[in-house]
Amino acid sequence: MLRFALIFAAALSSLAQAASAADGPIRFGLTAAVVRENLNLYERWADYLGRKVGRPVEFVQRRTYREAIELLRTGEHDFSWVCSFPYAKYRDEKFFGLMAVPVFEGKPLYRAYLIVHKDSPIRTFEELQGRVFAYSEPDSNTGYAVPRQMLFDAGKNPDRFFRQTFFTYSHTETIEAVAERVADGASVDSYVWEYLARREPRLTANTRIISRSKDYGFPPLVYRSGIDEALRQRMTDALLGMDQDSEGRALLDELVLDRFSAASPSLFDGVSLNLERR
Repeated sequence: MLRFALIFAAALSSLAQAASAADGPIRFGLTAAVVRENLNLYERWADYLGRKVGRPVEFVQRRTYREAIELLRTGEHDFSWVCSFPYAKYRDEKFFGLMAVPVFEGKPLYRAYLIVHKDSPIRTFEELQGRVFAYSEPDSNTGYAVPRQMLFDAGKNPDRFFRQTFFTYSHTETIEAVAERVADGASVDSYVWEYLARREPRLTANTRIISRSKDYGFPPLVYRSGIDEALRQRMTDALLGMDQDSEGRALLDELVLDRFSAASPSLFDGVSLNLERR
């Protein structure tokens, strides 16, 4: 009898936990792929999405892409806005899926900007040899993989080309490092630079773009595998429909985005090439 009671209690506990998970907040990871400093904007966006999907949404900032990816893998996050590089790196493992891609300046694409201080005499990437260079983070496409591939393509060893390198773990902080002459140069996400140029121009005013890379698939929004299908569809619909109502359009304007769109994983095939030359 006691054994039956214990089993029954455990079953009730499991049901309660499942019900709590179903009613609890949806956890949505934010990474260096976006400008994370405007907390008020993300609070309002979370409220907007929560009303659309019928459950509270909580944006959670993560310092590294690896942490964000691992939280999707373990199921602790339901959705995440990640960089194109870790998406291309882990997409074949099937523990997350592509949900939506931002459209920026008419295309679901972005690129790397190679920047220096506005008063720097440096005009080309080659002139940064022997200088201090800032990377955003090891799993960043524009902030790490692209400049290293550029050096490989030029016949240079990226581990010896610069006098010193360091990671900021934020494209915004990378831009600040160049603006404040902590670094002589850096490679940053074009979307983040353009966002700051329009919303926080003091951060970009002291930098100058000396090179632009080819286009890559814009950092995507993904969902974890195993998530409730109805919830995934409601979130997808909410994102893809933001440009269809005034509140959504206002949020997109603050995000400096045209809209969110559906996309094929093949959009990121160009990013995959950078995986071979880390």
